[in-house]
Amino acid sequence: MTSPTPSSPAARRTSLIRDSGSMAVASLVSRITGFVRQLALAAALGLSVLNDSYTVANTLPNIVYELLLGGVLSSVMVPLLVRAQAEDADGGEAYTQKLLTVATAVMVLATVVAIATAPLLTWLYLGGDSHSAANPKLATAFAVLLLPEIIFYGLGALFGAILNSRGVFGPFAWAPVLNNVVMLGVIGIYLLMPGEINLYPIHLTDPKVLVLGLGTTLGIAVQALVLLPSLRRAGFHWRPRWGWDNRLLEAGGLYAWVIGYVLIGQAGYIVTTRVAAPFAGSVSTYANAWLLLQVPYGVLGVSLLTALLPRMSRAAAAGRLGEVIKDLSLGSRYSTIALLPVTVWITLFGTSIGVALFSIGRTSESGASRLGATLAVSAFGLLPYALCLLQLRVFYAMKDARTPTLIQLVMVLVKIPMLLLCPVLLPAGDVVLGLAAANSASFIVGAVVGQVWLRHRLGALDTSSVAVTFGKTAVASTFGGLAGAGLVLWVRGPLGEQVGPVAQAWIVLLAGTVAAMVVTLIGMRVVRLAELNPLWQRLARR
Repeated sequence: MTSPTPSSPAARRTSLIRDSGSMAVASLVSRITGFVRQLALAAALGLSVLNDSYTVANTLPNIVYELLLGGVLSSVMVPLLVRAQAEDADGGEAYTQKLLTVATAVMVLATVVAIATAPLLTWLYLGGDSHSAANPKLATAFAVLLLPEIIFYGLGALFGAILNSRGVFGPFAWAPVLNNVVMLGVIGIYLLMPGEINLYPIHLTDPKVLVLGLGTTLGIAVQALVLLPSLRRAGFHWRPRWGWDNRLLEAGGLYAWVIGYVLIGQAGYIVTTRVAAPFAGSVSTYANAWLLLQVPYGVLGVSLLTALLPRMSRAAAAGRLGEVIKDLSLGSRYSTIALLPVTVWITLFGTSIGVALFSIGRTSESGASRLGATLAVSAFGLLPYALCLLQLRVFYAMKDARTPTLIQLVMVLVKIPMLLLCPVLLPAGDVVLGLAAANSASFIVGAVVGQVWLRHRLGALDTSSVAVTFGKTAVASTFGGLAGAGLVLWVRGPLGEQVGPVAQAWIVLLAGTVAAMVVTLIGMRVVRLAELNPLWQRLARR
């Protein structure tokens, strides 16, 4: 039997599965430890004013970093590095060192400015004391300690982009695990310390504020610096190198559009936090539900994107747009198979997930139930979110940062009116559910607009194959969901008076998950999903 050629569909599927599969293991461990970290935080802080304030403050470094460099590093930097490695006699070494030097200087300056303007940043996202159920002064105190993360976020992303451009994916995927381990240690120390954080007045030198703030920053620093040995093993030795390269102007042109992309996205996030802030616990409920929704995407979708982007960038650089279209179709179909069953599962069992996982420590059962309901009503946005990001990577692979920004504008213009209507149309306790649903609806808009735009740019996109895969997966997932829901209805009656709500949630979740998973896999086999043939063949051999 002849082996498939490197450019054949079978070879491309095998390569993608191999690369994304190894990253999926790392992402799974990272997401599990990250989830345990969030559970520990919820247990230590509750879904309360304290957690709302910490959540907003801990979001600020990531926001500022994304505004300055994040979108460029995660989306358009890999194509630039790949091209430099192909074009330069030194394999892009000098260009990469200059880029890293300039970016580091920008991040240090940005960190200093951000710390100096911390009160303004927290006011922007929370409003004043009279508007917010969170505590802007406490958020500001946390922000001063957390904003140095900007430097390490940027360095970590740059190191990861360099490794990915050289075909090294593992270290960057595993690095967040160390951050989560550090953070779990920090939370443990926080819980062992006597007393509580004093909210009136708030002191930056409060020992528990210092431990939580500086400990969180330490985790991000470890996540970045642990990549240095991997860079050396990959053949890149970092040393500061000043000087000009005309291709930095190309990065600057892309950077301007990405700045617009991030600013537009932040407009939507500011409206979200402003709408949520008056309702105690809503900011942290929204943030934790969004984090939970990203777990399956982080394990499966991110692995696909990370493996596909260098391939698409090389194909686009060589003018092989046919291969770009094939990878887009392949990524869309695998994302559908991986995430559509999860969407059905979360929709049916979201409330049980919230109660089972978050009814701990200072988080009440009602707060955990509301978080689970928020997760359930937003689950329909999981697959559109993954497809939208995949489409944006195709544009970035073609060095087009303008179109993603325009798509982002359309999404936010659709989302903001829905966000503003939430407190008008919904009871106070359900506002956060509406915010999450509006966010998910915007991803459907983005995926549709992105598909139309790509068809205009590239021609036929093999949409029929994606639609067939979607239809078959939807059938299998629906039968799996019905089987899980039916089993739950059968066992829930006898359980009602025998076990408590948390134990009942765990039993419902485990029984429903096993039933849904088994029936969904059988359904996928029955409908003959071609993309899963390698899996069936491997199982048959064993």
